[in-house]
Amino acid sequence: MQTLRRLPRSRRFTLALAAAAALWGAGLPLAQAQGAPKEVVIGYQDMVLPWRYAQETQAVEKATGYKVTYRKLGSGAEVTRALASGAIQIGEAGSAPFAAALSQGVPIQVFWVADNIHHAEALVARNGSGARQLADLKGKKIGIPYVSTSHFHALVALQAAGVQARDVKILNLRPPEILAAWERGDIDAAFVWDPVLAKLKQGGQVLTTSGEIAAQTGKATFDALAVRTDFAQAHGEFLTRFVKVLAEADQRYTRSPGAWTADSAEVKAIAKWSGAEAASVPGSLALYAFIPPAEQASARWLGGGRQSVVAQSLAATAQFLQAQGAVQQVLPDYAAGVNDTWVRHAAGQ
Repeated sequence: MQTLRRLPRSRRFTLALAAAAALWGAGLPLAQAQGAPKEVVIGYQDMVLPWRYAQETQAVEKATGYKVTYRKLGSGAEVTRALASGAIQIGEAGSAPFAAALSQGVPIQVFWVADNIHHAEALVARNGSGARQLADLKGKKIGIPYVSTSHFHALVALQAAGVQARDVKILNLRPPEILAAWERGDIDAAFVWDPVLAKLKQGGQVLTTSGEIAAQTGKATFDALAVRTDFAQAHGEFLTRFVKVLAEADQRYTRSPGAWTADSAEVKAIAKWSGAEAASVPGSLALYAFIPPAEQASARWLGGGRQSVVAQSLAATAQFLQAQGAVQQVLPDYAAGVNDTWVRHAAGQ
């Protein structure tokens, strides 16, 4: 244990995923084997998303008949470790953590794009830090959740601005830790998402967003849901119904976003499950782009095999992670970790 603690966090993350994947490959008993009770554990984060309302109303349970346990986890890395160990069967994370997990052999399949991150993640400089543009971040301390979509886009943006990773000090902090460090004045900037992002904006200046970085570099990021392959093989009908619930939640918002006010039941549910302030939720939701099943089934997202946007994005992200030393290998094809079956069913295809 002492040797493991002395390893860099990125290496410990790699070892944890590899060990969990090895246990799965050893043929240990499956938590959700065919004929087992209809139960599922879903890991989620503090993201501000429409389907939090479905969690509050137990829409998944009603649509599937399954006992659903929701487990809130602190980062995408924690989600993928839980998927690797079998502690959860479905997990919610960004494209970067899933790229890392697939690169380490974790048996998962991305099956739903929760959102196109767009402007919902941003790099904010603290007032008084002296940073008014990306180039001003040289020598500054930046708080970022490691192996996250924010981490990926932060380094892409800095590189495009002529700032090398060695020119800044990146601190690996989870969102709540970022807020605490920000309030203490321990960091000069941070790249993160809501609800923490909304609080940072009150005392800082947005230097760039994920949407702007994607437009400038062509390297998009997204949040998604992934399922363990063993669970998917035994519970396909559950996943079809689950995706329909996810799609209905998104549609409930996109057809009438103005109705999602701070005092609405939907926004109160999001605030409860994510930890966000209800007053900030409508503005946070407006930063995302939510994608209907028919579009997700196309090559623009999950469909199209190796040429799909999701598979190509995972591959590009994995190459970035390898360059950062976060993963040891890049797969020749990430399409094996992408499955459009259930979005096609939800879209009636």
